[in-house]
Amino acid sequence: MNMTPNDELSSPEEEWPVKPYYKRELVQAYAPDISPIAALNRLAQWIKLNLLLREALGQTGYKARRQIFTSLQVKLIFKYLGRP
Repeated sequence: MNMTPNDELSSPEEEWPVKPYYKRELVQAYAPDISPIAALNRLAQWIKLNLLLREALGQTGYKARRQIFTSLQVKLIFKYLGRP
């Protein structure tokens, strides 16, 4: 079977599908070079500073202390921040 160069590359949508994620898993994808706690703090700051994202997450029932993002919350994060 011959592979083209595109066969080896996966798109961000394939690599990061919209589905529920543990916060720790998702934030480490955005900031793999820092500790998980620092990555969580960074995402919290991004949410705080991005008014549209914060409001959209609020409409989904988002609570900062929850450990899992729902599929809808992940979709919104990807919309406003891009995929990891």
